[in-house]
Amino acid sequence: MADRRAEAVAALVRGLGHDFRDPGLLERALTHPSVGEGAARDARGRPFVDNQRLEFLGDRVLGLLVADRLLRDYPEAAEGEMSSRLHVLVDKSACARVAERLGVGPAMRLSPGEAKQGGRRRGGVLGDAMEAILAAVWLDGGMDAARAVFERVWAPEFAASAKPSLANPKSALQEWALGQGRPLPTYRIVDRTGSDHAPTFTVEASVAGYEPLTAKGRSRQEAEKAAATALLQREGVI
Repeated sequence: MADRRAEAVAALVRGLGHDFRDPGLLERALTHPSVGEGAARDARGRPFVDNQRLEFLGDRVLGLLVADRLLRDYPEAAEGEMSSRLHVLVDKSACARVAERLGVGPAMRLSPGEAKQGGRRRGGVLGDAMEAILAAVWLDGGMDAARAVFERVWAPEFAASAKPSLANPKSALQEWALGQGRPLPTYRIVDRTGSDHAPTFTVEASVAGYEPLTAKGRSRQEAEKAAATALLQREGVI
């Protein structure tokens, strides 16, 4: 079993294209919290460390890299359109797809119980680990190394998200929801920042039975359209 995991880790490193100066960072990124089962120290008496703190950093690293790439790829795009694209690219399901392509599941350290329950294939587990891996690359090699890995492994996600946006995404989302036998979509303002003459709205779009998604815009209408577009993209409708 150990040999199979070592082979999976080696394959993962090849897929990332980054040779870790500190392999311990990758090992930490691949360590699920279930391994410690609440223990403060590992079997050797050392403080137990899982991938949760790296996941926290990786989420921010990913957001920065995606935002930077979108600014370069879409120089004429409005903030609302970029926000919708960003949400699709940093969504946990996108991270899980990247992790699955890289073979992260077989390389992870999980408790026997978590492994038995299918943790190596669970989207949330894989998505969290992928963010942690990106943070580990950032800490090991800096911003250039993280960007190189990101550009390589997120390329399929960018290709999928490059589909043209809809003229009326709210109507498209409504038609899709009804086609799925769901009630009409709902929209909720979750945040409003900025001055009265230049506000920024954050709106959550919801379709019953699906994970809600938020997006930003300079008006409520723009934010609603961005959230609808992002939800349609996430579900593979457009």
